[in-house]
Amino acid sequence: MSEQAIAITSVGMVTGVGLNAPASCAAIRSAIDNVQETRFMDNEGEWLMASEVPLAEPLRGRSKLIKIAALAVAECLADNSGVDSSEIPMFLCLSEQDRAGRVIDDNNQFFLDLQTELELEFHEESRVIAMGHVATAIALKHARELIAELKLPHALIVASDSFLTAASLAHYEKYARLLTSYHSNGFIPGEAGAAILVSPVTQAKQLVCTGLGFAIEKATVDSEEPLRAEGLTSAIKMALEDAKCTEAELDFRVTDLSGEQYYFKEASLAVGRIIRVRKEEFELWHPADCVGDVGAALALVMLIYLAAACENGYSEGNTILAHTANDDGKRAALILSWGLAGVDHGK
Repeated sequence: MSEQAIAITSVGMVTGVGLNAPASCAAIRSAIDNVQETRFMDNEGEWLMASEVPLAEPLRGRSKLIKIAALAVAECLADNSGVDSSEIPMFLCLSEQDRAGRVIDDNNQFFLDLQTELELEFHEESRVIAMGHVATAIALKHARELIAELKLPHALIVASDSFLTAASLAHYEKYARLLTSYHSNGFIPGEAGAAILVSPVTQAKQLVCTGLGFAIEKATVDSEEPLRAEGLTSAIKMALEDAKCTEAELDFRVTDLSGEQYYFKEASLAVGRIIRVRKEEFELWHPADCVGDVGAALALVMLIYLAAACENGYSEGNTILAHTANDDGKRAALILSWGLAGVDHGK
């Protein structure tokens, strides 16, 4: 286990299938989705399908992203009322700066407006990480470094994202990336806000991030190069090394796969190159089936659902591989453990 392992100690989540983490996790476990017709049409004149967060207020765009992020943070911090937010760095995960249809034009102002919505101020080491799917892994890296260096008790990782804008949907339909009435090899767009509080490991029954790995894939989804999954393979190897773990110890995996064949092929190739021992089963979980592709929030959705599965006894094991991928080639892998050996159960 990495000496800088950190534990997920509190969560909050708002998705198209639930306005809090327990409701969302229960829906995902039951394979329930909230995919409905949107107000947008595809090129064949059929309504596009998406997973939209059903807020009571008719908010859209930037205002909705702030609201769902604030709801997730409020849930996450609800049981930590004694914590001083000024002592907690917040890592705000957003979509890539150049993603089509992005409604946030100023990342720093979005951060400030979120603080205003929450009526809280966070630690001066807080920062925005506009890196899409891999942003959560990058935030975890920064969080564990700050916790170790500054002896901080907590760090907060927050994400808010949505593909439900006309420009986003038009772009991804144009490049045959969306699931539509005439195209099956695509993703269902969604939106979500999510938050986790991470802290030093203090007890055995916590979901702990023990390893992180990063790499770049040259054969991106838009390139014509042959896909060999070299980037994802490298990221997984780095995460295993960081966690001081072998592939034989992995029980199952949770990923950001959301329907596109390219990413399923990449995941299959990477695992084939990593796993050198016989496994009767190596389950693959992909919560995007229920909530849609929620962009920068998807990795947090994965971790929150995984924490719920471990806490409630329906996970497929105690050592888990998680991995995420961006369209621009950035890859991230995480090793997570539940019930760490060597941690005092009496604490």
